[in-house]
Amino acid sequence: MNTTVKFYDQHAESLARQYQSVDADVVHLSWLHYWPQQGGRVLDVGAGSGRDSLWMAERGCDVFAVEPATALRESGKQLTGDKVIWLDDQLPTIGKVFALGIRFDLILVSAVWMHVPESDRARAFRKLSSLLAPNGRIVLTLRHGDFSDGRTSYGVSAEDVQQLAKNHVLLERLVTPLHKDELARQDVLWQTLVFELPDDGKGELTHIRRIIVNDSKSATYKLALLRTLLRIADAHPGAVSDRSDGKVVIPAGLVALYWMRQFKRLLDIKVSGGQGLQQSSNTSKGLGFVKADGWAKLTHLTAEHYSIGAYFFGDEAKALQRALSHALSTIKAGPVTYIYHQHKDNRLFDIAPPTQRRKNLESVVLDHQFLSSYGDFVLGENLWECLRIYGSWVEPLVVNQWIMEMQRFELNRDRNIMLQDYHDRLVWIDQEHNTREVRQRVEQLRSEQQAIKSVWSGSVLKNEYHVDHCMPFAYWPNNDRWNLLPTSKTENQNKRDRLPSIQRFLSAKGLILEWWQQAWPDESLQQCFFNQAALSLPNVPEQCRDFEEVFEAMGLQMRGVKARLQVGEW
Repeated sequence: MNTTVKFYDQHAESLARQYQSVDADVVHLSWLHYWPQQGGRVLDVGAGSGRDSLWMAERGCDVFAVEPATALRESGKQLTGDKVIWLDDQLPTIGKVFALGIRFDLILVSAVWMHVPESDRARAFRKLSSLLAPNGRIVLTLRHGDFSDGRTSYGVSAEDVQQLAKNHVLLERLVTPLHKDELARQDVLWQTLVFELPDDGKGELTHIRRIIVNDSKSATYKLALLRTLLRIADAHPGAVSDRSDGKVVIPAGLVALYWMRQFKRLLDIKVSGGQGLQQSSNTSKGLGFVKADGWAKLTHLTAEHYSIGAYFFGDEAKALQRALSHALSTIKAGPVTYIYHQHKDNRLFDIAPPTQRRKNLESVVLDHQFLSSYGDFVLGENLWECLRIYGSWVEPLVVNQWIMEMQRFELNRDRNIMLQDYHDRLVWIDQEHNTREVRQRVEQLRSEQQAIKSVWSGSVLKNEYHVDHCMPFAYWPNNDRWNLLPTSKTENQNKRDRLPSIQRFLSAKGLILEWWQQAWPDESLQQCFFNQAALSLPNVPEQCRDFEEVFEAMGLQMRGVKARLQVGEW
């Protein structure tokens, strides 16, 4: 940016007059709801003549102004006096700012980003995001339009900045449409973007963000464990077997199962002419949990086979048990050991072995009892609640970072794998098959001349019917039997991705219970139903065999999903 800085130095006087001709509160009206508040600590990057810095200082903020052009900086000092602290610094390094050791509530980057070369933008954004305090915001105003006076600029794109924000785990708060230039330049348009570093009030989001963005990674294991726990925390509140002394205990076998489930689509598939996607930077070293006596004997299965309530017999049962043990060994030796806060003894997670030596079973049901036989997975209660509450926001960021890690691995890079292929391999549930089991049950009952009623209206369903996710799949991907309900096409299309209102849900109680009793009438069919409910719904005991108890817990879960995810009502 040296040539451009020189331009600003040479034209400082005229530029300062131009800047001061428009009031700051007019220029920045587009992000009015995010203006800094009294007492906030603000960094103004590329502060120019100090107009915006003075405006924020007069709002009661503690303002630090960064400007590399000497003449403009001196002009700014004269304007702001001792109300603003000035620094001779610039992107992408802003090293003098970092030397202060200060974190900011708001960082304003106004009419600057177009001067940052594209090759420097990832580094610049990383630096800026690292300077944010919890709940701090970055505000970027993007200039769309070239210069004709000798200044160097580079094209800007809101989409590119949005992607940088995702990479650094920031929440998007505002992206404005393009709007006109306040100086009436016809070939110039502006756009404002606001991003926020969220905070749960306990510091747990900081730990999660560090794992995603900052922790060193030679493999995808840390991200895999984090996503595994996100899925369990979101989908299986009933998995908690103990909550005491600030700790939460869940079955270690469930962690291993979901670890295997997410790697299934990454390893046992062909992509771009090769087998699987590389998950480690070491091309000559295999993955610790992929062994001949376990994983290799289950390659014919799909990810959906690793679902709560599933049955395994004979050789498959034996291979599954070994594969789960191998997965736990890898998790314990890898991410559990190397995810810690400040020092290695302060680990965020732990695995406690089972109190009794587990037996190798000839047949296996994936239920709470079996998964608990592998021991306990332990994490802090605050961290668990953070994963539950913020999971819908954090998980896409984990997936995004996982893709970035895979893209840098040599074998993946050499195969020119499409971005969509990476995304397709990291889906949690295959939507094409998400209602298949219940549809098969409906067809079987109809072949027995049984009438199937819509749970929402009681009308008998004719040839065309839908299977509705009572809690919408788009927000809460769950294919458990209790969550899949027969309904008419019209009702399902009207409901769309919304939760039924509590009144509608309670009114449908009789029809929902009737459907469950009709679909799952005997013990062999009910076992899977209740196993799924015990792990997925709050306060359902493992031994529950009462449909009404599941219905009551379903109502509680609906309230939780609505509160956490802000899902609309039907």
